Amino acid sequence: MTQVPAASSTSTVPDESWPDILTTLIEGEDLTTQRARWAMDQVMAGEADPIAVAGFLVALRAKGESVAELEGLVDAMLARAVRIDVPGETVDIVGTGGDRLNTVNISTMSAIALAGAGLTVVKHGNRAVSSSSGSADVLERLGVSLTLSHDAVRAVAFEAGITFCFANAFHPSMRHAAPARAGLAVPTAFNLLGPMTNPAQPRYSAIGVANARFAPLIAGVFAARGREAVVFRGEDGLDELSPAGPSQLWWVHDGEVTPGRVEPEDVGVTRRSLAELRGGDGAANAEVARAVLRGEQVPARDAVLLNAGAAHALASAGGSAVEDPVAAIARSVETIAEVLDDGRGEAALGRWAEASRRLAG
Repeated sequence: MTQVPAASSTSTVPDESWPDILTTLIEGEDLTTQRARWAMDQVMAGEADPIAVAGFLVALRAKGESVAELEGLVDAMLARAVRIDVPGETVDIVGTGGDRLNTVNISTMSAIALAGAGLTVVKHGNRAVSSSSGSADVLERLGVSLTLSHDAVRAVAFEAGITFCFANAFHPSMRHAAPARAGLAVPTAFNLLGPMTNPAQPRYSAIGVANARFAPLIAGVFAARGREAVVFRGEDGLDELSPAGPSQLWWVHDGEVTPGRVEPEDVGVTRRSLAELRGGDGAANAEVARAVLRGEQVPARDAVLLNAGAAHALASAGGSAVEDPVAAIARSVETIAEVLDDGRGEAALGRWAEASRRLAG
């Protein structure tokens, strides 16, 4: 685990300035990856005036973020992150939030199911964004300690097969953007960066995106960075694969993005209404998670089968091309169902909780 210092932005873009950056965006032109990286590095270094930061974020959103711009923001953010090295076939499953549908913590339950299936999961998350409780909130209710040193976070991954990187702890430089973000109080490009900036940079990423415009952009960033990923969104606006209806997906492999579509019935999942997936506070959502991991036939189980199935299908391909993603997901749904039914999901949670509490020491 190392903290990688950012390269000097002035060495790559010597004549850059905020007026030039903002003028380009106001005129409706895209920034290059290098110019976007320069701007983000200025923000992360604390060298940008909050007014310039706010102007940058608003101008980006008004123009519409490009793949190249998002790639530059991701590069700069990772350059100043506290990085964590977890070798092997690692996976993350996470949503961008922002769907305002207040569902239970589908990606969190899915992550634990994936650990039960034998994958090494490095989850990257924070407090609530689009629900009453975020991944951190519900994990604490499930007995998982999140107050860990960076080295302990890594150690938990080795012991339990699953760990959690608290975004604030691994991206301390983001504090410099906080005043501008708080003042704007509207979603910005920064809301999209979390799923792409996991400090472990796992080999496989399953990313839920609520916004229809941003989903293919995020897939494009993963492709540009040479990562293996599946990006998806429910056509009902859910930042997950939706058990309530059709979902769009973008399969990312070898620098290429292949779009697709999947319905719950296509992969052997029972259709559920969004009302059946409605969440509550951390305590209520933790109870739902326990029921799912015990193998109970509750509605949230079908959401977990669908989403964990997609992530499992991606990882099971081992970096190879997947000719029929829907068929691959269907096979993995069967695997995840077995994990939940035979107690491996519940056991994975137990291992995680025990290791995290012991190493929190």
